[in-house]
Amino acid sequence: MKKERVSKKNGGSSASERHGGRRPLPTGKPKAKTEVRTAASDGAARAAVKKRSDDAPSENVLFGRNPVMEALKSGRDIERLVLQRGLEGSAKVIEAMAKEKNLRVQYAEKSELDRLANGGAHQGVLAMTSPYRYYELDDLLADAEAAKPDRDPLIVILDGLEDPHNLGAILRTCDCVGATGVVIPKNRSVSLSEGAAKASAGAAEYVKVAKVTNLSQTLDALKEKGYWTAACDMDGETFTGANLTGPMAVVIGGEGKGVSRLMREKCDFIVSIPMRGHVNSLNASNAAAILLYEIDRQRRAAEHP
Repeated sequence: MKKERVSKKNGGSSASERHGGRRPLPTGKPKAKTEVRTAASDGAARAAVKKRSDDAPSENVLFGRNPVMEALKSGRDIERLVLQRGLEGSAKVIEAMAKEKNLRVQYAEKSELDRLANGGAHQGVLAMTSPYRYYELDDLLADAEAAKPDRDPLIVILDGLEDPHNLGAILRTCDCVGATGVVIPKNRSVSLSEGAAKASAGAAEYVKVAKVTNLSQTLDALKEKGYWTAACDMDGETFTGANLTGPMAVVIGGEGKGVSRLMREKCDFIVSIPMRGHVNSLNASNAAAILLYEIDRQRRAAEHP
């Protein structure tokens, strides 16, 4: 017998009443000539790189071999590459990709890349790119509609997340499970910075991030579109026992504070990850990864009973 999901009531009608009872399980299957400039001297190289960075304040600095390689693969606008002299291995692959795309390449010493990356782990590879584009909620809904019936929508809402490394790690998991996209608030929230892009290992090039003014209103809009909404927080149903199939919007709380009271009350139900040790919570990106893969597991099981 199929288990009927019972929603948490918040003074109004339940999710089951809103949507006319339990929706059927999904049946579709997931889709699971280059100019190379070498400066005549180290001083000239540093001056050339510094002048370009000073003259182009609209550029973002993307660093690290995987993030830069994925940016090249995805077709993102790249103004130029800065490579450390004498590098081998995957740096040569990146250089070859740049040649195919007619991108401008400059060479500099490690100290110059250290400065441009502000001390970050650049691995000898750095790109000056256009700023990351933020999307609207309607863009994610349009993508979700286009993916039907092969894939049910899965939107991740980040409530008060502040650590860019957590954002990057969540984007990486979202890409791995085929999530539709991520929603963050415009104020008092982490942004899609170079640190987040580095932590995402290139997933930031593929997972759309929407910025919204009001997360509470976003939940209401998703419910109107037929989404089930679940908050990952304490004192809820064990996540492995919850029915997480169908169109889903999952709320992940910020570091320390967790899911806000209003968002918790607005969600159809709460899911919790059991703890056996001495600490009572997981890192936000770890919790998101566990929950998102449980959603993916349940969907695969429903498709192949």
